[in-house]
Amino acid sequence: MNIPELKYNEAGLIPCIVQDADTGAVLMMAWMSAESLALTLERGETVFFSRSRQELWHKGATSGNTQKLVDLRYDCDGDTLLALVNPAGPACHTGARTCFYRSMTEE
Repeated sequence: MNIPELKYNEAGLIPCIVQDADTGAVLMMAWMSAESLALTLERGETVFFSRSRQELWHKGATSGNTQKLVDLRYDCDGDTLLALVNPAGPACHTGARTCFYRSMTEE
């Protein structure tokens, strides 16, 4: 899918914030390529691009913690995506519900 307003970085990637569609909790951030974006829309589940492995990554393919796509939006500048999902389990590889479980301001 080609959306001309989208602005990918020099590596051909765009950040995607993943949010629980029901609770509003921010679950994770990952990178998408044009191919992973198209696959996400086609499959109805999130597919990202792993920068460390340099390959596509279907979230939950091995863990079962998939993310069913409810809506996929882009911001006013076209440089960030927001995926609203129904998660089938924790988003974080640590087993935490969200990757954002550590606070820098709480004591």
